[in-house]
Amino acid sequence: MIHNIQPGDKTKGDFHFFDFKPLIGMKKILKQVVGIDVAQKELVVSLGRMYEDLSTQIYACKTFPNQSNGFIALVGWVNQLTDQQVLPGYVMEATGVYHESLAYFLAEKGHLVSIVLPNKISNYFRTLEVKTITDKTSSQAITLFGLERKLDTWKKPAGIFKKLRQLTRERDQLIQHRTMTKNQLHAEQAEAEPNKSSVTRFKKQIIFFNKQEQQIRAELEALLKQDKQVSSSVKLICSLSGIGVLTATTILAETNGFELIRNKRQLVSYAGFDVREKQSGTSVKGKARISKKGNKYLRKAMHMPALSAIRSDERFKAVFARLVSKHGIKMKAVVAVQRKLLELIYTIYKTNTPYDKDFLKKLESSITAP
Repeated sequence: MIHNIQPGDKTKGDFHFFDFKPLIGMKKILKQVVGIDVAQKELVVSLGRMYEDLSTQIYACKTFPNQSNGFIALVGWVNQLTDQQVLPGYVMEATGVYHESLAYFLAEKGHLVSIVLPNKISNYFRTLEVKTITDKTSSQAITLFGLERKLDTWKKPAGIFKKLRQLTRERDQLIQHRTMTKNQLHAEQAEAEPNKSSVTRFKKQIIFFNKQEQQIRAELEALLKQDKQVSSSVKLICSLSGIGVLTATTILAETNGFELIRNKRQLVSYAGFDVREKQSGTSVKGKARISKKGNKYLRKAMHMPALSAIRSDERFKAVFARLVSKHGIKMKAVVAVQRKLLELIYTIYKTNTPYDKDFLKKLESSITAP
């Protein structure tokens, strides 16, 4: 007997095998999806299909190690349990870097791969009647999402974005270590009787970190020179007030050149700048806050540029002043400017049009002109 497995169903084990052949004669299969919940060490995989009457079924689930031998076993298992006349699509979330090895492996083998932004899956998950969130129910939700949606086929991004991301993240970690060492040096020197050997070591560490940062910057510069298109995009983005080469490079690296982004709303959510507000009736009303459920490197990259833009650009200075006068919270206004800057970077990149710093002046001139 063939049973549908719905999210939340209690079943024994992690592998469900059903007689497949009788089903082919009963209903025509329109679509097959392999939904994969990716973790650092394992892949929780669910198989689903859609029939000619548009009904869906999840009929198998199994766990594989997130490494090369697990990828081979996964593909073999999928081939065994799917109709070879209907090419299955592999669907997974963009989970940091843990999904990349599997995505590269599948794409190189000619399989259909779709990578979805995490917020899309989480929003879809909330529409399902699932009380318990586990790796298994997550993979089943991804499978259903893939069956019900028409997804773009993922293509391996340009190698430069991966290299740029590795270097910008390495620099970010290095800066954190250097800042911590500087704080330790300051604390040691502030003592009544500083330990001279400790002070010497701290200073040597700082010099070492400075040299390493210079090396990373040189590597980043060399990479950009090798790719004229990416280099041109970086220069274009730098036309925006407050945005420097390092920030522009970080944004392109963290988004793979906005590969999975289709609109500004998706970008804001991917970065974790989307606003969440808890409200229930008239008695419960929480403060509106950004979700922070997104790429922390993007949010971090926008902080200093936003402060610079507020000081140097009338457009952002006006936005900041308006928001501060509205609710009196400066940090909230700064975050709003960060979000606005990120949206403008996306627009500049997509339209290939440089930022016009004198926009407000031109607008006022056109309004006051006779």
